Amino acid sequence: MNAYLNLENLTVGYGAHAVIEDIGLQVKKGEILTLIGANGAGKSTILKTIIKQLPPLKGAVMIEKKGIADYSFSELSKTMAVVLTERIRPELMTCREVVAMGRYPYTGRLGLLGKEDEEKVAGAMRAVHAEEVADKDFNATSDGQKQRVLLARALCQEPELLILDEPTSFLDIRYKLELLSILRNMARQKGITVVMSLHEIDLAMKISDRVVCVKGDRIFCEGSPEEVLDEGVIRSLYGIEGGHFDPLFGSLELPRAEGRPEVLVLSDSGRGIPIYRRLQKEGRPFAAAVVYRNDQDYQVARYLASEIVTEEPFRYISDENYEKALSLLDECKEVYDAGLSIGECNARMAKLRQEAADRGKLS
Repeated sequence: MNAYLNLENLTVGYGAHAVIEDIGLQVKKGEILTLIGANGAGKSTILKTIIKQLPPLKGAVMIEKKGIADYSFSELSKTMAVVLTERIRPELMTCREVVAMGRYPYTGRLGLLGKEDEEKVAGAMRAVHAEEVADKDFNATSDGQKQRVLLARALCQEPELLILDEPTSFLDIRYKLELLSILRNMARQKGITVVMSLHEIDLAMKISDRVVCVKGDRIFCEGSPEEVLDEGVIRSLYGIEGGHFDPLFGSLELPRAEGRPEVLVLSDSGRGIPIYRRLQKEGRPFAAAVVYRNDQDYQVARYLASEIVTEEPFRYISDENYEKALSLLDECKEVYDAGLSIGECNARMAKLRQEAADRGKLS
């Protein structure tokens, strides 16, 4: 790998106290690398060491084979832009003026902006949809607006390396998606290397080229989202005891309602999922039958249903599985039809639904 950013045997911490030891990571140009882990795991400590806010306790941070310690402030400000969770509080500055601070590495000692600088400021504010707050006092804006303004300031800096600590904090879902789209475009179109921390696992799955899991005093694991973000890793990384992480949907599911099933849900093609979640919220144990293992319903039912009868994909429902479903129908007080699509292989589901109707249990 031709690494743009290289963390060599890096130990990070505060004073003499090491938080994470022996970090070895290489990040290519134009790659997005995301740190995930529980609060206090040390993600921010790693980022602060990369940006030279904290000195490394051991090892080195290298940018294009040059140690971070050897970069002057001027060189670093033209190479790297930073958006941290700590809020700046500039006095009597408009949002446009805050964004314009990103151009200071390129201006003279007086910090006077030329026409090109002004165009870059305006372009950065357009990119993050912050034009409407351009003339507002920065301190009078919402947290979400502040976040977008600070990102615009970073874009204005025209960095090769962008470091962000929880950039989606305080943003509603629209702006989370827009911000990540901006980062993706910056990485792909301009070759900007992005290193950030995120709390949202689902967003980390969608945006990242590689994910680094931080736990204890070591890097727990790292790799592509597909390699790393499975249920076992997430359960261990965050110490999850109740509930589940679904790597297919990138979603967290609360624990299933305990007890024998009171409701039998007949469904396919994802139509049962809203009913599963409603019953789970109501605290009513339910069963799902007969669910094909390649169906969307199966992915959620296996976490939320107290019992589930499954069939292999593209097979006729077996006698054994049909009898299991009938047994659950006998046990349950209600049967929900989520909207079955009956075909040749699952024809027995129509018979099961009719049995529920004949017994007065069909809802």
